[in-house]
Amino acid sequence: MTSTLNADPAELAKFSDLAHRWWDQDGEFRPLHQINPLRLGWIQELSPLAGKRVLDVGCGGGILADAMARAGGTVTGIDLSTKALRVAQLHALEVQTTGVEYREISAEALAVEQPGSFDVLTCMEMLEHVPDPASVVQACATLVKPGGWVFFSTINRSPKSFLFAIVGAEYVLNLLPKGTHDYAKLIRPSELAAHCRSADLDMRHTRGMAYNPLSGRYWLNDDTSVNYLFATQKPQAMPC
Repeated sequence: MTSTLNADPAELAKFSDLAHRWWDQDGEFRPLHQINPLRLGWIQELSPLAGKRVLDVGCGGGILADAMARAGGTVTGIDLSTKALRVAQLHALEVQTTGVEYREISAEALAVEQPGSFDVLTCMEMLEHVPDPASVVQACATLVKPGGWVFFSTINRSPKSFLFAIVGAEYVLNLLPKGTHDYAKLIRPSELAAHCRSADLDMRHTRGMAYNPLSGRYWLNDDTSVNYLFATQKPQAMPC
């Protein structure tokens, strides 16, 4: 267990201040609502969620966690933002989503408490907001069962991503609040792949995500130069 909390207080404050806007589909989190069907569909394609025990690390207001529960998973969403978790809980009550619960706990602390407990684990748009992403990846690997799937999504650290994901998305198109992303904290695919290897997670699939500002449409493709997703799997235990 880490001796210090793997969280940036400024990042927590930033998202806490916007917590009441999580479920406004025309607000600051509109891009998350728009890409959520793509994320969910990809997860379902590789590891159908019905009957699975699922963990969403960095769940925020519960956009993905709620959708995974509605797809048949028994979902736990964890985050360190009290306000975001209250919004997630309230939304689940309002729309009567069953099979989802939320906890204020870090991935590292939960890994000590419940190792090898989940069939599917998601950590989406979260790693670029923590001081030590490798620690989160290791915790995710500890939490998933042998043979289980761990899905990550984040943003590449490249000139193209600076232009598109920061300048374009935050300052030109106003898709995200200004200051949402710190370029220095973005993660190259090679770096995330190294974290996964160190955590004994096998890479299975990678996808990129693209956006057309004229049509307002997002889609998955093979270009990982800006937004990208990893699907990894924990090796099955070797028979004795």
